Amino acid sequence: MKSKKVYLYIAIYLFGFTAILSSSGFQTETSHESHVKPQIDPHELLNRIVDPSRYITVHDLAKRLIERDPSVALIDVRTMDEYIEYSIPGAMNISGDVITQPEYLEYIDKEGFDVIFYSNGDVYSEQAWMLFAQQGMTDVYVLKGGLNEWFGKIIQPVPPPETAGSEARDLYSFELAASIYFGGTSVASASEPTSKKQVVVRKKEKKAAEGGC
Repeated sequence: MKSKKVYLYIAIYLFGFTAILSSSGFQTETSHESHVKPQIDPHELLNRIVDPSRYITVHDLAKRLIERDPSVALIDVRTMDEYIEYSIPGAMNISGDVITQPEYLEYIDKEGFDVIFYSNGDVYSEQAWMLFAQQGMTDVYVLKGGLNEWFGKIIQPVPPPETAGSEARDLYSFELAASIYFGGTSVASASEPTSKKQVVVRKKEKKAAEGGC
C-alpha cells in the first residue's frame, strides 16, 4: 500500500512537471530541434526524482564557494536581465529558452564538475535538472529554494530565537560570516551587480515576477 502511495506521488509530480514545461516560458525546443533526448530508464529517473541528494542547500553552496571549490559549476537559468541585476558569484547565465541547444552542452556536461542549476525559486531549475537527468547525467543538481533561499539565509540571515539551541546558533554564526563574505550587509549592497563570468544567453525571454520561479 505504501509503495502505491509513493508511485502515486511520483505520477502526480511528473504530470504537474509536464504541465509546467508546456505552459511556462521555459522552452524545451526552440527554432532548432532540441538535442536533449531521453536515455535513462524511467524507473531510475523516478528514483532520482525522489532522492533528496539531488538538491544542494544554500549553506552547502556558500561553504563550497568560500572554500573556492573548483568542482562547482553554477548555472543561472533566469533571463539575462535578471542575471545582470544580481547573481551568485561565479555563476554563468544560460537561460531556459536556449539551454538545450548544442553549443551550450559543453558548459553542462562537464566531467569532474557538480553542475548546480538555480533560478529565483525551484521551478525553472527543476526543469533544467529534468532535461539533463533524463539523459543520464548524474552530476547535475538543483539549488534548493534558489535565490529566494540564498537571500533569506545567506545575504540577509535572520537571527534565531533566544531559546534556540547551540546548533541553530552555530548555523546563524556561519550565515553571518557568509553574509559578510558575499557582501550581504544591506539590501542595497546585495542588489548591486557582481563580477560576471561569460554570459552565454543570446535570446531574451519574458521576465519572471520578482520572487518567482
